[in-house]
Amino acid sequence: MTTAKPFERTIQYVRQHGIVRPRDIEAIGIPREYLLRLYRQGKLSRTGRGIYTLPDAAVKERHSYAEVAKRVPEAVLCLISALAFHEITTQSPASVWIALGKGARKPAIPSPSLRVVRLTEPSLSEGIEKHPVEGVTVRVYSAAKTVADCFKFRNKIGLDIAIEALKDCLRQKKSNVNEIYRYAKICRVSNVIRPYMDAL
Repeated sequence: MTTAKPFERTIQYVRQHGIVRPRDIEAIGIPREYLLRLYRQGKLSRTGRGIYTLPDAAVKERHSYAEVAKRVPEAVLCLISALAFHEITTQSPASVWIALGKGARKPAIPSPSLRVVRLTEPSLSEGIEKHPVEGVTVRVYSAAKTVADCFKFRNKIGLDIAIEALKDCLRQKKSNVNEIYRYAKICRVSNVIRPYMDAL
């Protein structure tokens, strides 16, 4: 009976938070060994190194976003991953695209695969939205900011993807011309994006 309570509390915590790391459990006063024991008993799944979920947790399309957010809380989903998040692209990213500040170290995580872009202020902190995914807060750039970023990084992702994102964003009313243009100024691509805006 003495060990039953920590096991129950651990399961309850995982159920509430979706994705849990050993340090999360330790923060509420439960030794991290309980996660490993529950995993060995088949009561928890391990989706990555030090990442635990309930085995019946639906593996959602956005699971990798939640996993990255848990491991790299300062990261912001950007470019193709942000487009996919907002459902304004036909692209299916093979890697998770994240933005970090210039001085931030690239996260050394084996999975999921990461593509990192470096941003400076104010482009780094403008347009960040917070969305709950599997109990984890995921930071993602808004649709308008993402379109502007796509033009900024058109040499990395392709101009065709940036143009498609602009058209889809406006067609689906995920944003408007004024908002996109505001972020284009912040990202210093207003002259690049203007002809494509005028053509719509």
